[in-house]
Amino acid sequence: MNWSDTGDRPDPAATRAAARGAKVSSPESLLRGGLKIGHMRLIAALDEHAKVNAAAQVLNISQPAASRMIAEMEAILGAPLCERLPRGVVLTPVGRALARRARTILLEMREADREVDDLKSGRGGRVSLGSVTAPAIELAVPAIRSVRARHPRIEISVQIEASNVLARELLASRHDFIIARIPDDLNPRLFESRVIGIEKACLIVRRGHPLLSRETVPLDWLPAYDWVFQPGGTLLRRAVESLFLARNAPLPERILNTGSLLLTLVMVAQSDAIAPVSIEVADFIRAATGLAGAIEILPVDAEIVVQPYSLITLRNRPLSPAARTLYAEIERSIAETDPGQRIAAEAAAADPSAALA
Repeated sequence: MNWSDTGDRPDPAATRAAARGAKVSSPESLLRGGLKIGHMRLIAALDEHAKVNAAAQVLNISQPAASRMIAEMEAILGAPLCERLPRGVVLTPVGRALARRARTILLEMREADREVDDLKSGRGGRVSLGSVTAPAIELAVPAIRSVRARHPRIEISVQIEASNVLARELLASRHDFIIARIPDDLNPRLFESRVIGIEKACLIVRRGHPLLSRETVPLDWLPAYDWVFQPGGTLLRRAVESLFLARNAPLPERILNTGSLLLTLVMVAQSDAIAPVSIEVADFIRAATGLAGAIEILPVDAEIVVQPYSLITLRNRPLSPAARTLYAEIERSIAETDPGQRIAAEAAAADPSAALA
């Protein structure tokens, strides 16, 4: 039904024309017929206010413009949308159905607008981060807490793995960036890398372990016990093995290989096994503010230093706004850490053999 430009009265000529042109609409005819978001806003406003002039005021358009839009919708749908009442209009069944769908569409559009705005500003979206264990605890977790407090709609995924796995995940675009080391078998020119910290490790045992009765334990005593190691070739394992070789101590032979930190902790807690882990992991498990776990750090007469880790992105692949938000927060956390550690990390990166000594 078409409406005159002077009020909520039907235009008889337009009504007859609309009736003659009425047709059964289909999804294709609605999409191709030119139904617009403005039409959706108007039919929803008509359903709410029951007057053309009131709906026009809500949309900040003139009543004649609203009347023309009603006529356009009726032509597209091939059916009348409104019926005149003494004090306004009432929607027909077709009009009510369209208004119900219009409200859903408008809600989705508002959500889409908010999501796009969040993505553009970094307040929303998704971030995938990979990290080796120590910086995950020291840098990533605090940064994630801070970002989530400010931008709760950002969805963050974190993978904790060895560097050789994480670097390949980054190359496959399954991570936005990683905190790890670039493996020797990959071309470093594929990455943008910034050294940010040096990882120190320790040896853990269960509380009550026989070796804890000593103030300092010589390295050559340790191969007599079971060990839980990361798989061969990982940097932490290489660091420990290099330390044994540098001290002319025999290498451990009774070894369980696993990349699972959980299995490592279970084996240590339930046996006399020894395992190397980052100091950050050991401190978190032991601390009352952490897991208050039943493990202790074994006092050995050597320091275990692993090759420095870096903040790594793919060269020539820009970060999304959400990823930039988390990346910047990690950078801020780095800036607040001990500058002496950063200097040591940069020096060790310049001489990788020193990190394994």
